[in-house]
Amino acid sequence: MLITYKSDYEKITMGLLSYLPDFRNLDNLKEEMHLNQITPDFQLYLYRTGDGNKVGVVGIQVTEKFLVIRYLSLAPGYRDDHQRQIVVTELMHEYPKRRVSALPEYSYLLKFATK
Repeated sequence: MLITYKSDYEKITMGLLSYLPDFRNLDNLKEEMHLNQITPDFQLYLYRTGDGNKVGVVGIQVTEKFLVIRYLSLAPGYRDDHQRQIVVTELMHEYPKRRVSALPEYSYLLKFATK
C-alpha cells in the first residue's frame, strides 16, 4: 500500500533513501528532501506492507501526461519483483490518466507498467 509522504515520516524516509548511492551523502539526502517539499510536481510515497511496516519509498514527478519514477528504494528484505510490481501497479491506480515513465536507471520498472 502506498501512503503519501508527510513530515512525520521524515526519519524513516531518509533511512530508506540512504540505501540509494546518490543519497548516501547527507547533503544530497537533505537537498532531495527539501526539493520534494518545495516542488509540487515532485512527490514521495512510502510503501507499507500489509502488516503496517514502511519498507520502501518511491519518488515521482507528475506532469500533465506522464508519471515519471525518479527512484525506488526498498529495504533489503523486500527487493524483489513482486514488491516492485505492487509499487508500480499502485502508482498506476493513483494516476490512471498518466503514462508511466522512469529515469534511465529505473527503466527496468517499466516492465511492471502494463495495463
